Amino acid sequence: MTGSSTIADAAVRLALNGLLARQREAQRRDGAPPAAVRIDRLNRCIALLVDHRDEIEAALNADFGARSRQATAFTDIASSIGPLKHARDRVARWMRPQRRRTTPRLLWLFGARAEIHCQPKGVVGLISPWNFPVNLTFAPLAGVLAAGNRAMIKPSEVTPVTSELLKKMFASAFDEEEIAVVTGGPEVGQAFSGLAFDHLIFTGATSIGRKVMRAAAENLVPVTLELGGKSPVVIGRSADLAIAAARIMNGKTLNAGQICLAPDYVLVPADGMGAFVEQAKAAVGRMFPTLRDNPDYTAVVADRHHARLGAYVDDARAKGADIVEINPAGEDLRQQPHRRIAPTLILNPTDDMKVMQEEIFGPLLPVKAYQKVDDAIDYINAHDRPLGLYYFGTDTDERDRVLARTTSGGVTVNDVVMHVAQEELPFGGIGPAGMGVYHGEDGFREFSHRKSVFHQMKRDIAPLRMLRPPFGAGIARYLATQIRR
Repeated sequence: MTGSSTIADAAVRLALNGLLARQREAQRRDGAPPAAVRIDRLNRCIALLVDHRDEIEAALNADFGARSRQATAFTDIASSIGPLKHARDRVARWMRPQRRRTTPRLLWLFGARAEIHCQPKGVVGLISPWNFPVNLTFAPLAGVLAAGNRAMIKPSEVTPVTSELLKKMFASAFDEEEIAVVTGGPEVGQAFSGLAFDHLIFTGATSIGRKVMRAAAENLVPVTLELGGKSPVVIGRSADLAIAAARIMNGKTLNAGQICLAPDYVLVPADGMGAFVEQAKAAVGRMFPTLRDNPDYTAVVADRHHARLGAYVDDARAKGADIVEINPAGEDLRQQPHRRIAPTLILNPTDDMKVMQEEIFGPLLPVKAYQKVDDAIDYINAHDRPLGLYYFGTDTDERDRVLARTTSGGVTVNDVVMHVAQEELPFGGIGPAGMGVYHGEDGFREFSHRKSVFHQMKRDIAPLRMLRPPFGAGIARYLATQIRR
């Protein structure tokens, strides 16, 4: 590392620590905000999304090279407003202390009580990714702000236009003591993840999540990691293949498959493989009659990701997979102003292929055949636990067997991805797919300190006195009731 870069890194750390110190001091000065302040902050976020809709759509289109404005409005704007309104309309109720039973129950009869008070943790750091940079900033903010915290946000450098827009948006509606946005490259992200936040949430790749968690551990910062992995689809023999293929390919082509919850591979009965391929072709043809200049079909975000996906296909072809490129109009996509890749099925992949070893994050879909559903379950369980799992079929016994014998962050039955849109369900991963949850009340709890409070009875009755020396017959009788089978 050169002297100039060392000085620059030190300056970044100093500036970030200064910002964190100002937010923390403001939190201490003002205390836990009342419901009215939290609701106001949530309303300001909603107003930012409504008022800047056109700018957000334009920024993401610029960053991706080609991104559907309607898809952006759906996935980044409307899907952010929903969680914010959900929190706004319920936060006053969430803030109420939760009553719990006392132990022993006798204490309650004489006036003792037990409660849980949810307090703001303080300052929450939020590192958002490039694939849905607006939604994956505002959706977790719903829980962060509802819990009464302040926030520092580090958006992705992969989408610089959108990141600068986010910085401008928040600066127009929030003082830096409430919400601050920090932009910059990997060196800023590294320094950011090492700050002594009161909580840190990171959304992104598992490989980077390990580094973020390692940096946070230096300050014992609790983390929420929303990662990814290879989310499988199990198609049962009872499934309607036309419906299944339409919903799977919609999930796979939304944002060109650049979704942490996108179906990563499909397990289909061997005798249904050919029919599924034909239905997948038909579904893509209905959605995208053309690809090259279709404003509804999103481009791959960067040259390196375009090259990575191309390498996956080349590797799979070289190792014996059948490649089915779904290009309804037969267009030449090699020479184009953007980085659009046709939806591509990779049939009968093997585990030595890169496409089966890494999260795809693009419009490629491996399709594997199975003989018995237990074979599909065994295959899933032989690999890392995924962020999402999808089952298609009407056989309830088979469905329940798949759900009971596999472990994933969440499940959608007879569709893909949609469990993430349910605000009453916690969203999160497990193992390499992440840890911690947010959305709705679960997000409020995640970003709150749940403080236990016990109120002892005022009277100093005999059952309390017997717990103090000198010990006698009273405590002997009490212990006899407790220490037994």
